[in-house]
Amino acid sequence: MALAGRAALRWGARLPSPGPAAAPLCRPAWLPAACGRPYSSRGKEEIDMSTYPVESIRNFSIIAHVDHGKSTLADRLLEITGTISKTDHNKQVLDKLQVERERGITVKAQSASLFYNHEGINYLLSLIDTPGHVDFSYEVSRSLSACQGVILVVDANEGIQAQTVANFYLAFEAQLSIIPVINKIDLKNADPERVEKQIEKLFDIPTDECIRISAKQGTNVEKVLQKVIEKIPPPQCNTADPLKALVFDSTFDHYRGVVANIALFGGEIAKGHKIVSAHTKKRYEVNEVGILTPNEQPTHKLYAGQVGYLIAGMKEVTEAQIGDTLFLYKQPVEPLPGFKSVKPMVFAGMYPVDQTEYNNLKSALERLTLNDSSVTVHRDSSLALGAGWRLGFLGLLHMEVFNQRLEQEYNMSVILTAPTVPYKAVLSSAKLIKEYGKDQITIINPAQFPDKLSVSEYLEPIVLGTIVTPHEYIGKIITLCQDRRAVQKDLLYIDENRVMLKYLFPLNEIVVDFYDALKSLSSGYASFDYEDAGYQSADLIKMDILLNGNPVEELATIIHKDKAYAAGKLLCEHLKETIPRQLFEIAIQAAIGKKIIARETLKPYRKNVVAKCYGGDITRRMKLLRRQAEGKRLMRKIGNVEVPRDAFIRVLKRETDK
Repeated sequence: MALAGRAALRWGARLPSPGPAAAPLCRPAWLPAACGRPYSSRGKEEIDMSTYPVESIRNFSIIAHVDHGKSTLADRLLEITGTISKTDHNKQVLDKLQVERERGITVKAQSASLFYNHEGINYLLSLIDTPGHVDFSYEVSRSLSACQGVILVVDANEGIQAQTVANFYLAFEAQLSIIPVINKIDLKNADPERVEKQIEKLFDIPTDECIRISAKQGTNVEKVLQKVIEKIPPPQCNTADPLKALVFDSTFDHYRGVVANIALFGGEIAKGHKIVSAHTKKRYEVNEVGILTPNEQPTHKLYAGQVGYLIAGMKEVTEAQIGDTLFLYKQPVEPLPGFKSVKPMVFAGMYPVDQTEYNNLKSALERLTLNDSSVTVHRDSSLALGAGWRLGFLGLLHMEVFNQRLEQEYNMSVILTAPTVPYKAVLSSAKLIKEYGKDQITIINPAQFPDKLSVSEYLEPIVLGTIVTPHEYIGKIITLCQDRRAVQKDLLYIDENRVMLKYLFPLNEIVVDFYDALKSLSSGYASFDYEDAGYQSADLIKMDILLNGNPVEELATIIHKDKAYAAGKLLCEHLKETIPRQLFEIAIQAAIGKKIIARETLKPYRKNVVAKCYGGDITRRMKLLRRQAEGKRLMRKIGNVEVPRDAFIRVLKRETDK
């Protein structure tokens, strides 16, 4: 009976009591608070969302450059509205991932519903905190689809920077209301007047519309909430319309399946409703709906204009596609436009350290790409590393963060090959055109690089880069850009101290270490942002790396002809430092076709075989040395050279131009 009683208590059941009224038992002291089913919403009181009509709903995002105080402002807004209790530990409350805490940056857009009373009316404010780095701009554009307005945060000390400009135009093109906020006015070197003039000059927003705040100290933050209610319009939708819900984000829960973040553009949704996905045409029954405060808070229903989450028993990660439209069974609607597919900027091969972990890594990749849909995945294989994938990322930081999340969230250790960019080749060979079915192919792996004889021209991707810098560094930065084959398009003085430069860059020149070089040249003051600008014709070649005459497929690179010699020499030097010495000599060579353009020799370990000869005839010494040389020649024939795994990224990191 004791065991049965414990089992019943574990699931919150009622036990029969000798008395007439059997009351539910409380959790006993020996049972942990988190025990039972791992439902985060268990035991929470449901909120009635019908008390918030469309007219009293405001959906908005916070956008800014990196480290301008978005997450700190979000913390203060959550405190003021009573969503979270006010403590000293409230730092980056919405940054839930371990990688975000460690790096101090926002990687995933996070939403939260706030309840605020203004002039006697209760308002429902749906806030989305977005990332600031250029590699995560897809998160920003997705978040804006669920909003009617944005808070544009600018640092009073740094002023307008590159990603501020990019995020402003994302909001401007989406025709959203923009509230400019100047943050960090409590800093010693803050100059809000200068920043107001920059905002007026670049964005044509009057200076009197800017709100000066200190998110850290909470100064004037209440005024931001009032401005949100006054300036941002309510969503244009109606509860009487059929259900139309946009999936703008989703995560995978091991126990409940897919948890989809939705924005309702019409109708209402409740537990028990039968819904259909416009993308997969599959039918589901809704298990739970609710809002994020910022933790999951179940509600009886969600209504038009509201933003929340939905759990409907989707067990496969492919079932909740971001950008999908959900509607009620037998009430089909025109699907929402969704999101334009993102173009990867950087490709890298990913392989399991041990091939027995292949299926586990495949499962981890599927679940992580559900949460980060901007990553593209293609099957790939390598002679040296076995079966794996070719992944497409939005930038090098995006690649590093994705790898870190795989390790931290799924305990997966992987090998990442050197990053490359997607090139194109216009084919001239009729045989190849017939084989591919088109006259232009995209090359994402150097192993696929076609021979020059069968190609009329090669094309490389270019980007339009925006650099915002203090004027004293302008000379060094122009030199850096010219070294990277960039073409200047524009130069504009934002104010008397800051300059905005626009350049057309070949993508492969900026993808690895341009940002690091720019930061070191400008003492960390310059900021950089880029956007896709198509392709241009280029004189490209494939450079192979040979170890003792054997090509290493993973280290092959596609490079511009003018840069081949310098890059080949540098790669050979880096490999010489990285590869451990052997008992035989290793020749490290960079080759273009049959032509060797650079070489480094890694000397062997050498035993002193003549140490035991104390005098005597010279022929004895020569015999011992000759026997040693023959042994080393034999070892060189049969010996294998292993490149350490960490060499793939390290050999590609170039030294900044001297």
